[in-house]
Amino acid sequence: MISKQAYVHPGARLGKDVTLEPFAYLAEDVVIGEGTWIGPGAVVMDGARVGRECRIFPGAVISAIPQDMKFSGEYTIAEIGDFTTIRESATVNRGTVAAGKTIVGNNCLLMAYSHVAHDCVVGNHCILVNSVALGGEVRMGDWAIMGGMSSAHQFTLVGAHAMIAAGTTLRKDVPPYILVGDSPVAYMGINKIGLSRRGFSQGKIEEIHNIYRIIYQSKRNTSQSLAYIGENFEPTPERDYILDFISGSERGILRRK
Repeated sequence: MISKQAYVHPGARLGKDVTLEPFAYLAEDVVIGEGTWIGPGAVVMDGARVGRECRIFPGAVISAIPQDMKFSGEYTIAEIGDFTTIRESATVNRGTVAAGKTIVGNNCLLMAYSHVAHDCVVGNHCILVNSVALGGEVRMGDWAIMGGMSSAHQFTLVGAHAMIAAGTTLRKDVPPYILVGDSPVAYMGINKIGLSRRGFSQGKIEEIHNIYRIIYQSKRNTSQSLAYIGENFEPTPERDYILDFISGSERGILRRK
């Protein structure tokens, strides 16, 4: 259903069964997947690519130009995956020449007033709680959660299944599977409850925990810890992901309190 009070540019492309409530706005270079609901007063601007069965709530703005002083009008897009919900007044900016697009994955929840800046990549099943702010080119792995009013400095990496406490400011990379919080921000253990809920076995959780015991609780530095883990732990997808993430971190990882 498309309300007569909604504005849809003739060039916008809509899938089947899209609902546009009164005063929703769709610009010309917009693609909306089937079954998506766009609430009153939501704004979807040029470059938006919205998946199927998404929900975009009142006041949200998708694919506005970046808040980046280097942006010079280049053609870029913002992609929203399938089954993603974007709540009231959340904003997702489109990309810059740096990457060309901003990506929010499938089955994500961006709560009210959250912000995803230019060229970010937010994985699948991620949650940004109210008023989270991601700087430009932040990368979040699948199933990561940012607590309310937390923020991430541009270029920060957040590993899959990590959970960030409310009010936290990230300036270093967050390895996968861990809990982050306190002030100053620090490693607080692994995300045992989240991993259990997502089907990780107790043995797998203990493997991950043992790896992080080496990284955060031994007297080795990071390079020594990675070498020790590589030599003494059997290769598994989880072990290899942790090693690759940390060895590839350019900003450095969070430390233990």
